[in-house]
Amino acid sequence: MRLPLLALLTRGPAHGYELKQDLEKLLGAAYPQPNVGQIYVTLGRLEKSGLIDGEDVEQSGRPNKRTYRLTDAGREAVQAWFEETTDEPRVRDEFFMKLALAPESGLADPVALINKQRRQYLNTMRDLSKLAAAEDRDNRISQLLIEGAMLHLQADLDWLERCQEELE
Repeated sequence: MRLPLLALLTRGPAHGYELKQDLEKLLGAAYPQPNVGQIYVTLGRLEKSGLIDGEDVEQSGRPNKRTYRLTDAGREAVQAWFEETTDEPRVRDEFFMKLALAPESGLADPVALINKQRRQYLNTMRDLSKLAAAEDRDNRISQLLIEGAMLHLQADLDWLERCQEELE
């Protein structure tokens, strides 16, 4: 959460709730809604580490609100983040560990595990399809997020087929 918040602050100062709303608007309903409490905790940590500066702004008849501004060090951290690649593929997959250990433990049938996981993936795909239909068509970021998740799920379903072929 820290680097996405820093990236949002490259546009200018903002307060925590505003950053939460910006993330929700940008990513849409498919992305897990950020917890405002976690955002404020993260902003506090970013401030302590010198990546942002906070400033209390007075409001008439309301408590002060704290706005945050990116420091030079924060801007450098965001720049470095954008330059890094993301590690893939996933080789530490919890389902695969279950599948590998099922015959060893004698507590689960590998094919039954595959079928249960397949149902889960299909249910998730159905939910994402409904979400895509309900999501604002003009929010291309959200639509791309949903499309990417569905493509990953399809690849996972293909991989489950391959696992089942090997095990039968």
